[in-house]
Amino acid sequence: MTSRHGTLDQFATWARKVIAHHGATVAGDPRSAEVFQSSTMSALLDGVYDGDITIEELLRHGDFGLGTFNRLDGEMVILDGVCYHLRSDGSATVANRTDRSPFAAVTHFTPGITLTVDAPTSRSGVLELIDQTVESPNLIYAVRVTGALSNVHTRTVKAQTPPYPPLTEASDGQAEKTFDHVNGVLVGFRTPEFEQGISVAGYHLHFLDDARTSGGHVLDFTLDAGHIAISTASELHLRLPTSGAFLQADLVGEDVSAQIHHAEGGD
Repeated sequence: MTSRHGTLDQFATWARKVIAHHGATVAGDPRSAEVFQSSTMSALLDGVYDGDITIEELLRHGDFGLGTFNRLDGEMVILDGVCYHLRSDGSATVANRTDRSPFAAVTHFTPGITLTVDAPTSRSGVLELIDQTVESPNLIYAVRVTGALSNVHTRTVKAQTPPYPPLTEASDGQAEKTFDHVNGVLVGFRTPEFEQGISVAGYHLHFLDDARTSGGHVLDFTLDAGHIAISTASELHLRLPTSGAFLQADLVGEDVSAQIHHAEGGD
């Protein structure tokens, strides 16, 4: 017959194994298969700039990602479990965990592919290299580009005031900035074309410098030398707001792709 202390010891051993298993952050971590996203890109297009999800909650779902803040107040970078608030003057600070977001996407970054760039390469060259390397255009890839950049051209949205304009109008007032000869990281996703409107199809990248004091939404860049790490996801967890302007938003407007292209600063 098993004693009470023996049963407790067995339970303690089992509990330690479970905690160790769930705390593991090794290659193949099952959490990396999921991208958690709050709201949709089409909601932003329609001027839904206030969300109910906090930074604290977002960080429970991932340690890597991007998005924006309520009132469209700047850009967001989540890197190594820290959320940064990038403002229209080009500055970056650690975000308050009680801040809220109308749109964000996060994942547990587990690189399965690492590439090296040892010669100056343009944005199109880097993206083409990734396209040629990934297994399929129909999966989601978290992308982290780290290294020395001769230039990074960014654009960062300014905080809006109600009544909110659609994103295509708000983006026309974004502040542009170019960082020259800087070390830093590009954080973002390569998303399948069929997700356009839910997310940003193709590449969506934000920049943060090594000092973690400046950055913005990436329009263009040249990578002199560095590394590209890619984490593959096959699951999308979409969390939709259940109150506020989202409930009345027009999420199936005309020319969604053209609107996103305009707002994201496409060529």
